[in-house]
Amino acid sequence: MGYALKIYEAFRDLGEDKASVLAEFVEYVESRKSATSEELKETELKLQKEIEQVRLEVEGVRKELKETELRLQKEIGETKASLIKWMFLFWTGQIIAFAGLLKFMLH
Repeated sequence: MGYALKIYEAFRDLGEDKASVLAEFVEYVESRKSATSEELKETELKLQKEIEQVRLEVEGVRKELKETELRLQKEIGETKASLIKWMFLFWTGQIIAFAGLLKFMLH
């Protein structure tokens, strides 16, 4: 037996109209509960799809970040190598110039 019928029978002695209105209200609430459950399930499915889409986007961003990190590490390594090369040339030139100056001063 549904709640609407139980409510109707419990309040029938207050009057058919009042009991009927109360029973109709209980039926309405029960129907909304069912509709709300269905809406909730639909919303849950939509959210699950959106969450999955966000996860895929996050994975893509992580992949892009990793690629960028690797590219930057490579560029930093190349810059270091270039800097060391130029430092070597600079210091070699300085030593040669200093040796020439020292030779000139000692003779």
